[in-house]
Amino acid sequence: MSDDIIVKDSNGTRLADGDSVTLIKDLKVKGTSETLKRGTLVKNIRLTDNPAEVECNTKQVKGLVLRTEFLKKA
Repeated sequence: MSDDIIVKDSNGTRLADGDSVTLIKDLKVKGTSETLKRGTLVKNIRLTDNPAEVECNTKQVKGLVLRTEFLKKA
């Protein structure tokens, strides 16, 4: 069943494991004092069971979950 999940970015472009994405909005990271700035490139995303979320690592935060509505494919 999980093969049927289609993950799309804010522009409707399909995302896949290992893609690079760019943030389209400044995002505060819950539980830390970090803010990820708009335009930050996030490499090597991993898809989750939820089509509205992807997992990734940034220089500042490891094991981060981002909403796809704030991403665009790079």
